[in-house]
Amino acid sequence: MGVLAWAGCVAVIGWAAALSVNDIRELRLPNRLTVGGALAIVIIAVCCGRGLSAMLGALALGLLYLLVHLVAPAGLGAGDVKLALGVGALTGALGAGIWAMAAVAAPMATAVLGLVAAARGYRGPIPHGPSMLTASVGAAALAVF
Repeated sequence: MGVLAWAGCVAVIGWAAALSVNDIRELRLPNRLTVGGALAIVIIAVCCGRGLSAMLGALALGLLYLLVHLVAPAGLGAGDVKLALGVGALTGALGAGIWAMAAVAAPMATAVLGLVAAARGYRGPIPHGPSMLTASVGAAALAVF
């Protein structure tokens, strides 16, 4: 893997960490990071010849999350919908299997966290962004490494 690919990996991990920390602390995913990250990922994917698959991944996951948000707005925030564009682009650029793996793993991880939290007596909200990012970075790592 070349220097630029490693730099991209580091940038994605930094992006995921910043968003995760913010979502855990504030239950909020800032637009400048969600939308900015999605745009950067799509631009890089276009430059690498994977623009169409990145855009399809972003569109598919974004629409899926939008539908869930419209049906149950208290269960899934608008920030998660915007984040779905970036993680959908990231995983979509790497293939349908990687996209599907991340798309399934993220809600499963949040559900497990919710069950563990409930078993320990916690009744507050569980941020979904960290699960989305962990599932996507993990699936991407399987594709890259």
